[in-house]
Amino acid sequence: MTHPSAIYVVIPAYKEAARLGLTLASLDKNLYTVVVVDDGSPDATRAIAYNAGVWVIRHPINRGQGAALKTGIDFAVAQGADYIVTFDADGQHDAREIPALLQPLLEGRADIVLGSRFIGKTINMPWSRYLTLKLAVLFTRIVSQIHVSDTHNGFRAMTRDAAAALVLHQDRMAHASEILDEIQRLKLRYLEVPVTIRYSQDTMEKGQSSLAAVRIAWQFLIGRLFK
Repeated sequence: MTHPSAIYVVIPAYKEAARLGLTLASLDKNLYTVVVVDDGSPDATRAIAYNAGVWVIRHPINRGQGAALKTGIDFAVAQGADYIVTFDADGQHDAREIPALLQPLLEGRADIVLGSRFIGKTINMPWSRYLTLKLAVLFTRIVSQIHVSDTHNGFRAMTRDAAAALVLHQDRMAHASEILDEIQRLKLRYLEVPVTIRYSQDTMEKGQSSLAAVRIAWQFLIGRLFK
């Protein structure tokens, strides 16, 4: 494995005091440099990140997951990261799967690697969420012309050059579709690898509803017109 100073794990976090501690404990600090971007949380999210001994960047106001992710990626690039992993704060992802995302990058077979729950597995995923995500896949294949099996999965890895080239304007959840658009625009080499997503009552309450999915699609399309 590459030296930890070269692999940055970027975690956008908003009101994640209840879950962030366990998420950070699952990440081996001997393998990765961890960056938490506290997106204006009113709870103890920032304090928990500080106490875990990781890098912490704070937005003074809540700007959205896309903005937090961009802040973290830009910071990692500026710090000299060779590889950047994006990872959710809520415990849905499995840190033990990070090496599988990094492997195609380390072997020079891809510029960006996307985690997919649909070629991997899900635990306790409700049918309504399954249907919403499958419709999002169809939307992406039609609009962005990119053939992927999972579109709104925050578990991904990229090289330094790919990260530096991404132009992201969507501050909120539409950033996930924007990243796929950027892969097409930049002609980046991409692969999907199987990952596991765990759903719980807490994460479902925090997640996106079907109505929110429609709003995300609208924001993405409007953003495309002015990009």
